[in-house]
Amino acid sequence: MFNVKNKIFLILIFSILALGLIFIFNKLDRTIDIENQSTNLIDRIDNNISPLSGLSCDNYNRRPLAIVLANDPVTRPLSGLSKADLIFELPVITNSITRLMAVYLCNSPEEIGSLRSARHDFIPLAQGIDAILVHWGGSHFALDKLNNGIMDNIDAMINLYKAFYRKDGMPWPHNGFTSIEELINSAQKYNYRLENEFEGYSHIEEASNNNAHNKILRINYSYPYNVSYQYDSEINSYLRYRTNSKEIDKSNNQQVKAKNIVVMRVFSEQIENPDYNDLDLEGTGECQIYQNGIVIDCIWQKSEKNPYSKLKFLDKNTDQEIPFVVGQTWIEIVEPHQDITWE
Repeated sequence: MFNVKNKIFLILIFSILALGLIFIFNKLDRTIDIENQSTNLIDRIDNNISPLSGLSCDNYNRRPLAIVLANDPVTRPLSGLSKADLIFELPVITNSITRLMAVYLCNSPEEIGSLRSARHDFIPLAQGIDAILVHWGGSHFALDKLNNGIMDNIDAMINLYKAFYRKDGMPWPHNGFTSIEELINSAQKYNYRLENEFEGYSHIEEASNNNAHNKILRINYSYPYNVSYQYDSEINSYLRYRTNSKEIDKSNNQQVKAKNIVVMRVFSEQIENPDYNDLDLEGTGECQIYQNGIVIDCIWQKSEKNPYSKLKFLDKNTDQEIPFVVGQTWIEIVEPHQDITWE
């Protein structure tokens, strides 16, 4: 016969087993929920998918190159713009000039330009996607950081391995160009890591919205930097315009088309008049994502302590990251009260 101690021991054993089974069943339920939520997500790991664009490509695991490009009217049309996986557009003077940072991973354009100088605000954006920053000089705020080794970068003002050139027929300083092949060669000689370690963004298949056909998103940067996108439901893309003229890629004579547009509201402050401003890019703020002909309100988030942290775009209702449609994404950084219309 069992004594009292044996009975207590058996009760404890059965209790532990019961709790274990409850934990396992609960975990299985949670796993099923996660799988159900992710059924429309594209499997990046097993399909050689770019972590930036969601496109399948041979270079999916290559480290991105983030190239600072001009936005001045004299430089238009730019070369290589349609081949970028991701493009940031941001003010380099408050309420005035904007510049681009085009990020290349899948494609390797033979000509990219014109290049311009970096600002310190480009640095955390490039760090957050594990990119090598490419620039033609920079502000003293940016160069102080870059020359002290804050991140891997390739500077055309040094041009140690001849990756950059001046192009005839364009006015200086807007005639600086490069190619992905030459930049990769330079990065190798600098002994930079070339394998991508960015965790990436999630992507979903596209689904067009006929009800939004020909609607226009207007981003009212100061003239002549104002931008608009016209949604074409037949190709589920946003056709890009600047000052009401088509944004053309000079290398292929095609209009630039985005699959996703993120309007990211960030406080801008002049720190050295009239030349430089500062964007509050670490922390959190409001944003909207335009994709598949619809608008999604979101919150952007980037760690204030870790500049290499990922820039996230979270659904306001669920606090989950919003996946992008496969293809090129433009991140438009605007001031908090800047006029944006979608009509």
